[in-house]
Amino acid sequence: MFKAILARLRQGYRTRPFPSEDVKMPHRYLGLPRLKDAPLNRAAAACPYGAILTEERRLDLGRCVFCGACAKAAPEAVEFSREYKLCAGSRDALLVGRGDYKRAEPLARELTSIFGRSFRLRQVSAGGCAACEADCNVLGTLAFDMGRFGIQFVASPRHADGILVTGPVTKNMELALRKTYAAVSSPKVVIACGACAISGGPYAGHPECVGIPKDIPVDLYIPGCPPNPYTILDGLLRLIGRAK
Repeated sequence: MFKAILARLRQGYRTRPFPSEDVKMPHRYLGLPRLKDAPLNRAAAACPYGAILTEERRLDLGRCVFCGACAKAAPEAVEFSREYKLCAGSRDALLVGRGDYKRAEPLARELTSIFGRSFRLRQVSAGGCAACEADCNVLGTLAFDMGRFGIQFVASPRHADGILVTGPVTKNMELALRKTYAAVSSPKVVIACGACAISGGPYAGHPECVGIPKDIPVDLYIPGCPPNPYTILDGLLRLIGRAK
């Protein structure tokens, strides 16, 4: 018992400060991509999921799995930064060009006043591979500790302020997603987390994947495959007006 207490004291304070300018992503981390002036044809040919739109000169973060194949094939056309702040408030905002990337804005003032200090989410794994789910679970550990911001995942949608969807939403999960959404009392929010939830990801076009139904409005898009825990936490804090 005393050895455990002594070891804990030696570890010190382990929760990382956030938001913070001191957050440093690993060298291998692929964050917000940047398009250069060179033609995108080679980059588009290397992209496995059609995320690069050559005619529009855009890269769709909703489809991108951040594999880096485009940058390897055409470094003169695409490069990835280490910027982890990737959330967007609309599907169209995920189309990245050469200009500034428009990140998500906070909810309306009346909603941030409700959710700003106590925000509960029901996570719905709608056919995901468990990668996004794992990075959501990590947010509850002492390193990230999203509970310090009043944000928690709850077991029942009746205790939630919204739902966070991961996975491409298979046909078998569509009804469960609809029932979960209906069980959350209004006002409520919907978050699409990961490429699969946003666009289908690697499963886009598969007959068994239907995506988030159009009659379930999405308030926040968090791209990635999977999104880094910092990316998810940044998106949640921006949504409730706790980050800029």
